[in-house]
Amino acid sequence: MSRTPVVGVLALQGDVREHLRALTACGVDVRPVRRPAELAGLDGIVLPGGESTTIDKLSRIFGLRDPLRAALDAGLPAYGSCAGMILLAKRVLDGTEDQQTFGALDITVRRNAFGRQVESFETDVDLDGVAGGPVHAVFIRAPWVESIDDGVQVLGAVVPPGLRESKIIAVRHENVLATSFHPEVTDELRIHRYFVDLVRAAS
Repeated sequence: MSRTPVVGVLALQGDVREHLRALTACGVDVRPVRRPAELAGLDGIVLPGGESTTIDKLSRIFGLRDPLRAALDAGLPAYGSCAGMILLAKRVLDGTEDQQTFGALDITVRRNAFGRQVESFETDVDLDGVAGGPVHAVFIRAPWVESIDDGVQVLGAVVPPGLRESKIIAVRHENVLATSFHPEVTDELRIHRYFVDLVRAAS
């Protein structure tokens, strides 16, 4: 019988409990991660939706930034939703002057691209590799992907309200996954299952 994967959720700020609940429903062992020692033994990690600048600053205060970046560089599977997408990107547009990221995805994201909180919206999106029809996606002060570099796969795009051209809202590179939207705030488990499959494959 194979070992149950252990997946951490960066637990500094944001939708931590929601991700823990979704991952538990997907059959993995879960662990909140606040300190460097809690990275040991992880098979994957989720960076939650929340406030990217706050999570960035707290990761430095708690001494997590450099160990987590090293783990990602070494191939630790990761999934970032909304703020987590920003934190995984190599380049951020419209970020704060001192904003830092973990740089695990060779993409450029635009922070708060979909607008303010009052401009949040929901829609159904088709995602490559996710079976079962469109995924119901919730966008809350969400980023979108402005550009990708070689090797990054676009999984999905959407035309934002008021615009005519589609924007990239889901990407993957090897075992690193990111979405602009928040599957953790819905009953949708297919994104988390998709990530858990990446974790199992990497293990």
